[in-house]
Amino acid sequence: MYRIYMIEDDQGILDAVKTRGEKWELQICGVRNFRKILTEFSEIQPHLILMDIGLPAFDGYYWCTELRKLSNVPIIFLSSASDNMNMVMAMSMGGDDFVAKPFDMDVLIAKIQALLRRTYDFAGTMPLLEHQGAFLNMENATLTYRDTVIDLTKNEHRILALLMENKGRIVSRERLMDLLWESDCYIDDNTLTVNVGRLRKKLEANGLPGFIRTKFGEGYYIGEEPA
Repeated sequence: MYRIYMIEDDQGILDAVKTRGEKWELQICGVRNFRKILTEFSEIQPHLILMDIGLPAFDGYYWCTELRKLSNVPIIFLSSASDNMNMVMAMSMGGDDFVAKPFDMDVLIAKIQALLRRTYDFAGTMPLLEHQGAFLNMENATLTYRDTVIDLTKNEHRILALLMENKGRIVSRERLMDLLWESDCYIDDNTLTVNVGRLRKKLEANGLPGFIRTKFGEGYYIGEEPA
């Protein structure tokens, strides 16, 4: 089932799209907090976004620009402001299509299905992992935090990905060494310590001190200390 993240402040429209989407096996996930759209995006991992333009706090153009820094997920703009200027603006900001309100529900579903077919018949999703506002792109080995793109080495990316995938749980040094060993490079206990140390310094230099934490005698973890 495809997941659709709908960033819309009209509950009536959201409910109507949810109801119709379910009939076509589309999971419509409505926005919960209009100030935490990037965090919700990383949690939902949607295949497509429906984006209103007029939103609380920041408008749809702003959020489209922010999302495009992290992902190429298809975005369809929905708006009653359907003049040419807004359509051009939506496309130039990174939108893939524009649907004017009020819209025919069957037309919207058809556009969603067409865009999903074009996108996912030839390409997979681009998963993201998030913690403390930092977004790890699993495809291109970068970490984005506060508009800064942090380049990672292959080993740094593997270490960070495993830790973020297991947020709130301790990852043993042995498991990390096994992971890095699979990359055909020699890894021993000291090499792992050096890699983690360099990664921590890189994170700290970019405003993320204490991002990776140590449980002495057990391993490393991200998030709240495990019980």
